[in-house]
Amino acid sequence: MRMFVALVPPEEAIEHLEEFLEPRRSAAAFRWAGTDQLHVTLAFLAEVEERRLDDLIERLARAAARRTPFDTAVAGGGAFPNVGRARVLWAGLDLDDHGRTELDRLATGCRAAANRAGVPVDGQRFRPHVTLARIAHPTEVTGWVRLLGAYAGPAWRADRIELVASYLGEGPRGRPRYETVAELPLG
Repeated sequence: MRMFVALVPPEEAIEHLEEFLEPRRSAAAFRWAGTDQLHVTLAFLAEVEERRLDDLIERLARAAARRTPFDTAVAGGGAFPNVGRARVLWAGLDLDDHGRTELDRLATGCRAAANRAGVPVDGQRFRPHVTLARIAHPTEVTGWVRLLGAYAGPAWRADRIELVASYLGEGPRGRPRYETVAELPLG
C-alpha cells in the first residue's frame, strides 16, 4: 500500500490558502492540488506491506510523542527544482527556531520509525513544503514565486501527524484519493 506521513494544516489554514490561490489558478495551466491534498510530507512510503502496518503505526506514535507541538503558518513559496525550470510550485512554512528544530527532528524520527518497521522510505533530504501545483514541462515561475512570497496564512499549532494511504487515480479528475489511517499526537 502506498502511504505517507504528513503534517496537515488545519481547515482554517487550508481555506485561507485556497482563498488566496483560487482567483489566480486560471492564470496558469498547472495541475493544481486540491484542498484535500495540501500537507507537508514528512516521510513517503511507496510500499507498505499490510503485515507491517501495526508496527509502523506504533513506531510512528512513539516518534511523534518525542516531539513537542510548535506554532507555524503556511507562508512564502518556491519551486522545485528551481524557478527557471520548475516542475513543482510550493508554499513554505513560517517557523521559529524551536519549530524548525522540532519539524526536522519529527521528519527524521518518522523516517527512522518506518525503517525500523521494515518499511523503506523514498525521497531525498527533507525540505518542508506544501505542494500547490505540478507543472507538465519545466517552466519559468519567478512571478508565481514572488506572488507566494507575499502570502502569509494564519498561525496554527502543529500538534499531530497523520499516516495517510494514497490511492492513485481514485480521486476526482484522476487525482490520488487520500485516507487517513492514523492520527498521532505530538508530545
